[in-house]
Amino acid sequence: MKLGNRIQVYTTGLFILLLVLISAAVYFSFSKIVYDSDVDQTRMEAERIVTGVNERSDALSTDVLRAYVPANGMIRLVLPDGTSEVSLTGGSQENLIEQAYPYEAGEKTEVRRYEGVPYAFVSIPIIWTNGEVVSFQLTRSLEATAQNLNILRIVLMSVALLAMIPFFLSSRLLSRLIVHPIRSLIQTMQQIRGSGQFKHIPYERESKDELAQMAHTFNKMMVQLEENYQKQEQFVSNASHELKTPLTVIESYASLLKRRGTQDEELFQESVEAIHSEAKRMRGLTEQLLLLARKEEHWDVQFESVDLPYLLQTSVSSFEKAYQRKVDLFCPQGIYITTDEQKLKQLLYIFMDNARKYSVDPIEVNVESKDDHVVILVIDRGMGMSQKDLEKVFDRFYQVEESRTEGYGLGLSLAEELAHVLKADIQLSSEKGKGTTATILMPLSEGSHF
Repeated sequence: MKLGNRIQVYTTGLFILLLVLISAAVYFSFSKIVYDSDVDQTRMEAERIVTGVNERSDALSTDVLRAYVPANGMIRLVLPDGTSEVSLTGGSQENLIEQAYPYEAGEKTEVRRYEGVPYAFVSIPIIWTNGEVVSFQLTRSLEATAQNLNILRIVLMSVALLAMIPFFLSSRLLSRLIVHPIRSLIQTMQQIRGSGQFKHIPYERESKDELAQMAHTFNKMMVQLEENYQKQEQFVSNASHELKTPLTVIESYASLLKRRGTQDEELFQESVEAIHSEAKRMRGLTEQLLLLARKEEHWDVQFESVDLPYLLQTSVSSFEKAYQRKVDLFCPQGIYITTDEQKLKQLLYIFMDNARKYSVDPIEVNVESKDDHVVILVIDRGMGMSQKDLEKVFDRFYQVEESRTEGYGLGLSLAEELAHVLKADIQLSSEKGKGTTATILMPLSEGSHF
């Protein structure tokens, strides 16, 4: 069953159930009130008859009681042995005489049914002419009340049936209003699947209901998917472009070697050197691409307590020997953090290597404290970068200097991935002509102090 039909069936069924319950409650409540009122009236009438008879100066007799017989009821006197002393009926109520007449020692009021007709029954004990206590019973027909209740039942049923028509139409309209955004979502998804385009669902932006939130969330997801798709296309395009250059160089020198390599020793050495250099460049590029392609769960991160001063000292020492660059390190002793030592070293190398490329002055690595966190600063006094470049520097293959051939524009993208798996925050701040500062923010381990 479709969602719209299900909503319509459920809402209509619930409305019918509530309507039946309300109608039944109204009918039975009104019925009880009316019957109780009729019984009270019959009781008061019986008391009036008994009072009137007792005030008569002559003896209580059948003729006296006959004057009080209701037109739609019966008066009866029942002896203690269960026999009827007097039975008087009015109108066409002779059939009441044939009904059982048990003796009631005390006062009693109730509604009884004879042949499907309701009657108000009242029994009051009185003293008979012979001094014996008898049961004075007054029975009055409630057929008019029953007819009125029957009319009420018909009216309630008619109102319920008539009310179902507009409710059925309104529930159908409601189901369409609810299902419309869902249908739009389905159609949009089908169009996306068929055309490959990223489309949005139109909706009322002023609305704050769940359907508007669903459409808004879907549109945001489409924007994100489109951005990721464009980044993926750009990534593939840039990767192809970066690989094309070394492949072209290798192919050119290989063709040159094939034609004249064995004849010219100098050309042979130049070709081998160029091919080797481009092969190393391709290997570095593919290694960084593979690292960026990894998912978080495939990084094999092993967190442990690490002596930060020792880690920084060994990292800086290795970097200085590898690149013959001066690195000034300032780090207090006794600082421990919980991290993956090798991944943090890799993150530091990326920032120090980036500082090396953009400056000729000594690089600074400083450690500061901020609340319960340690702040590692990698500072260079180089050319710096503009705010526009700073916003894009973490994008893959982005390079501040388009003419730069060293590097692939992947280092900072890799740094962002490493920081994510290490649960660290990284930031770059830079000013044109004054240098760049890379910030790594990590929580301190217990027991660490500055």
